[in-house]
Amino acid sequence: MTQAATERLSLRERLQRERGRVWVVGHRGAMGYCPENTLVSFERGLELGADWIELDVHLSADGALIVIHDETLDRTTNGHGLVREHTLAQLRELDAGQGQQLMTLPEVLEWARAKDVVVDIEIKNAPIFYDGISEAVVDVVKAVDMTDNVIVISFDHAAVKGVKQREPKIATGVLYACRPTDAGIGLARATGADAVLPHWAYVTREDVALAHDAGLAVAPWATSDPTILRNLITSGVDAIGTNHPDVLRNLLGGQR
Repeated sequence: MTQAATERLSLRERLQRERGRVWVVGHRGAMGYCPENTLVSFERGLELGADWIELDVHLSADGALIVIHDETLDRTTNGHGLVREHTLAQLRELDAGQGQQLMTLPEVLEWARAKDVVVDIEIKNAPIFYDGISEAVVDVVKAVDMTDNVIVISFDHAAVKGVKQREPKIATGVLYACRPTDAGIGLARATGADAVLPHWAYVTREDVALAHDAGLAVAPWATSDPTILRNLITSGVDAIGTNHPDVLRNLLGGQR
């Protein structure tokens, strides 16, 4: 398949057709080096060899999709309290580290579209649940014309199902930190997901093979330990989330 033909495929199609490739997923950008979930972290992730940029989204008090990991502001910004209790204007005033500003999902998607990079969007439901967040994510993805170049994931599998029901063309995945007896196939089937995303500690070669036989991609998270990364690569996974994209890229021999 030519490069031009590959570029015309959606991410859902590429996940099916490019078995054996290991996608480097920059976890919150390159959070091992930069303030997580910020533009400088996303840019650094690309510089260090990431194929995908992973991020997290919450809803502000006025319904903006805010790119931040925690439901509270305290750990990653100079603000305090819940994200949902602040308006977008208030959130814009905060320092997210090294002078970086919190971004909205549309802003990151516009940046990613210009860079032709896949965005891995994690919907952060629980312990705070956001009414309508799945629909809001889908609507933004479609508005920015990134339907074919994102994957939407969550530990809240109901949210994943909501995304797939609203727009079947968007690639989706179920996150979990356990070892289901069926390699996560049932979780994926129940939500219509295209991928399973187990914590790295629960990945086995046998489970990866079972998931592949069921037509599912396997994309564990999130480690930068070379020994663990080598084991995941040997297990046949399709993508790996890492805080240090360069470490994984180097283990892959620099191939893109």
